[in-house]
Amino acid sequence: MSPAGGAIASDESGQTVQFRFYCNPPKVTAAQLERKPSTTDTDRMAETDQTWTDIFESKTSDLREGDSWCLEFHKSLDPERPDPGWQTYIRNTSARFKCSKCGRTWPSNRVMVVFHMQLREGRGVVKVMCFRQNCKKCNDAPMEKPKINSENIDILLENLVEKIRIKCYHEDMGQLERQFERLVVKSPHEPSHCEACLKGYCKQGTGAKPPFK
Repeated sequence: MSPAGGAIASDESGQTVQFRFYCNPPKVTAAQLERKPSTTDTDRMAETDQTWTDIFESKTSDLREGDSWCLEFHKSLDPERPDPGWQTYIRNTSARFKCSKCGRTWPSNRVMVVFHMQLREGRGVVKVMCFRQNCKKCNDAPMEKPKINSENIDILLENLVEKIRIKCYHEDMGQLERQFERLVVKSPHEPSHCEACLKGYCKQGTGAKPPFK
């Protein structure tokens, strides 16, 4: 089993992209998914990545025997233009954000998560990216990563594996998907502070339906 790793590469436009990946992590029990809070931002980010990886490994363990699947965390994925040979899956979920500038927090039920997947010669890879939001109170506020709870990560990855079965293994799974657990949000979604809206992927500002696939 290989440990966490990372790489720096260039996409088709020549832009440098850095990502972390975990490949075939060891199996864990449900109790091990409940982790103690970390004390630094780096620790919290690593903890969240490990939660994704643990759940992903559990969900993909029942796929075709002999196939291996890896989960890669990317900073830049185009929801509408995957690389040749890759399949796309896009969903919304809920998450909380915290401004690193003023400490303000806010919830959102419109957090776009993009997956690109490919299975080739028994080796499957899933790239994942979560779009960010920034604080509406601060000037020049940085974009912040969403903090998605473990229940919604589980729902996202369960639905993802169903899409893997459909798109990579050509199984008939029907159209039913688990719905994410929504948060109490008292203010409307603000496209001017949503990375996906600003890039034209989240259709809240135009009234069109997001390109869920």
